[in-house]
Amino acid sequence: MPIVFQYHPAILDRFPNLNGGVLLVRGLQNGPTSAALAADYQAAQQVIIARIGDTPLSELPSIAAWRAAFRAFGVEPTQYRCAAEALLRRLTKKGDIPSINTLVDIGNLVSIRFGLPVAAFDTQALEGTISVHFADGTERFLPLGESAPEHPEPGEVVFSDPTGRVIARRWCWRQSDDSAARETTTDAIITVEAQHVGGEADVRAALDDLTGFLHQYMGGEYVSAILGRGRAGISYD
Repeated sequence: MPIVFQYHPAILDRFPNLNGGVLLVRGLQNGPTSAALAADYQAAQQVIIARIGDTPLSELPSIAAWRAAFRAFGVEPTQYRCAAEALLRRLTKKGDIPSINTLVDIGNLVSIRFGLPVAAFDTQALEGTISVHFADGTERFLPLGESAPEHPEPGEVVFSDPTGRVIARRWCWRQSDDSAARETTTDAIITVEAQHVGGEADVRAALDDLTGFLHQYMGGEYVSAILGRGRAGISYD
């Protein structure tokens, strides 16, 4: 079945600085994180801690831009932090980020390195085109570890399939239980997104890192693109 990912035109109109790097991947070999990747991950965390130092996360250009984007669709960013800020906040306060599995750890490594939200969605439960759009409030979101779905707020930015299944709420705040990357994940949509001016170069570099790590540790086949006002979607037949 083809994998299709796209941004709704209304999203691209409202957020003209958006650069969305997307990898559509098949045939991954996920599992527990290897010793070699774990060493890379731990080394990267220490480099990032030293680089940030005492700088408030809100002053990082990539994080400041995401905070502004959250406010633009009615969400208080200090109450619901974008995924990259949440990771960096844990790293700078706790000193490390726990290992989950190979795919998640690769995404988190790249996320903290560039200060950009990276998400890996297992496509097994998804149907049809995945679209980033403003919610109407009827869509369904299953939180991680929960059995009862909830509904996004109207106007909130979500990722969903045509059935109304939401795989990410508040854009890059949290993803759903039924799309979480687990050790059994073989096919996935991976996104890395920027809202700051000049973010395309960061997204391109982050995509290069992601593809390099995937080749080294997970294999698989993929197509990739950077989406935005010049290109709204990508497919993998």
